[in-house]
Amino acid sequence: QVQLVESGGGLVQAGGSLRLSCAASGRTFTIYAMGWFRQAPGKEREFVSSINWRGVNTYYADSVKGRFTISRDNAKNAMYLQMNSLKPDDTAVYFCAASLRGNSWTSSGYDYWGQGTQVTVSS
Repeated sequence: QVQLVESGGGLVQAGGSLRLSCAASGRTFTIYAMGWFRQAPGKEREFVSSINWRGVNTYYADSVKGRFTISRDNAKNAMYLQMNSLKPDDTAVYFCAASLRGNSWTSSGYDYWGQGTQVTVSS
């Protein structure tokens, strides 16, 4: 089992920045990749970004490319999402996820999920 806890969400004005963190615990040695997803009210959960737990491969949704940066710290069992130039459309609950199988753009590719952290961007 892997446990994930997100933090760092909040309210920010458009153009501002936030840094989300995801702390992993449990059998972290089984993790292949981790990702961030988000879900806005009335919308489906969507892929934001992902990173291999070991290695350098990173992926981003087109909507966040150039504004968001994903990173990880294996020594701390943590993953981060630096979000810059935030827009009202970025408002959503952001979820951290871990995959034991591979790096994926789809939620079905992930095995463990955090509880989510709210990000609200005001215009």
